[in-house]
Amino acid sequence: MLGSERRTISMNAHRSFYTKAASWIGLVLIALAAGCAAQKPEEKQPVVAWPPPPEKARIEFVRTVSSEDDVFHDTTFTQKVADFLAGTKPTPAQIVEPNGIAVSDDGSVLYVSDHAQGAVFVFDFGKKQFLKVGAQAEKGETGLDWPMGVAVDGQQNIYVVEQGAKTITVFDPSGKKLRSFTDKSLERPCGIAIDRERGRVYVADSAHTLSKDHSVKIFSLDGKLIGKLGGQKGDGPGYFNVPTYVWVDNDGDVYVTDTMNCRVQAFSPDGKYLRSYGERGDGYGQFSRPKGVALDSFHNVYVVDSAWSNVQIFNPQGQVLLFFGGRGPLPGMLKNATAVAIDKNNHIYVGDYLNHRVEEYQLVNTNAADSLPDSAAPPAAPATDQPKS
Repeated sequence: MLGSERRTISMNAHRSFYTKAASWIGLVLIALAAGCAAQKPEEKQPVVAWPPPPEKARIEFVRTVSSEDDVFHDTTFTQKVADFLAGTKPTPAQIVEPNGIAVSDDGSVLYVSDHAQGAVFVFDFGKKQFLKVGAQAEKGETGLDWPMGVAVDGQQNIYVVEQGAKTITVFDPSGKKLRSFTDKSLERPCGIAIDRERGRVYVADSAHTLSKDHSVKIFSLDGKLIGKLGGQKGDGPGYFNVPTYVWVDNDGDVYVTDTMNCRVQAFSPDGKYLRSYGERGDGYGQFSRPKGVALDSFHNVYVVDSAWSNVQIFNPQGQVLLFFGGRGPLPGMLKNATAVAIDKNNHIYVGDYLNHRVEEYQLVNTNAADSLPDSAAPPAAPATDQPKS
């Protein structure tokens, strides 16, 4: 993923990579189609990985999560390929439009907000339980109003952004509604992240095209607005143009996807601008429509690009390391991807919007030294300005 593997390429090279990867995945599919009926479940399955052989794999595709069936059955790669080839119809509890993803502390529970279903899917793989939060009307209430971002606090309570209602609604782990909060300044809330140590809830407010206030609102856990990042719409350091997703790392630093400026910006816990990742373009390390953002245990930054249908990985200094995914319907590929979340074991979950699923990957063959800066690469742009209040 690094060192001699790091290089700058144009979008033509992107397409060449995708073509090779798709061809390689296609060969795997053909082999599986010919032999999956005779294979025993315990036999080792082919691995889809990035970069593809003969290079050392860094990201491996694990499985697809698309419905409650995935909690109760072993969703191996072979099974998913067989379903794909057979055109298996989705179950009633099928993911349709995944827009937000969160993972429990122990990595055993996956939370997926579904825009179309008006609910949050809770896949508890440890207990083999499935829950659909907010979909059922209770005491005259309707389901969730355009749910977008989702996050969990230290008690594993579920925080859901209801974009239609301009509200954040909180549920306990069983799905019981606890409370809701909002602020009159919220225009079009999207992503959400929680800083447990400081008791903060960050909500990316993507606002509207003509709005002057493009910012990330900061709430206390009890729902009081206590501050914000950004403010006046702009493209300078610390300003936003349609912020969509947000992530808080273990140090309290905040990473915000600045979608229409085609970058991710990082801020310290006190709101100071730190650095940016990526820029507008069609090359390696550049974006068209960045969406979800998350960090692995080595502090590498993962950014989903909906337009290119891939995930790009940057080291902490802002140097691009690798991308994975690529546009397509096959297992491990993506179509207009949205959110991303990473657990403590470096399992990566990506919302695959037009394929109506969540794809799970894993970081492999990687240690802390693999993220060290490359002296031949340019450093990340320094912080040179601060946004106006």
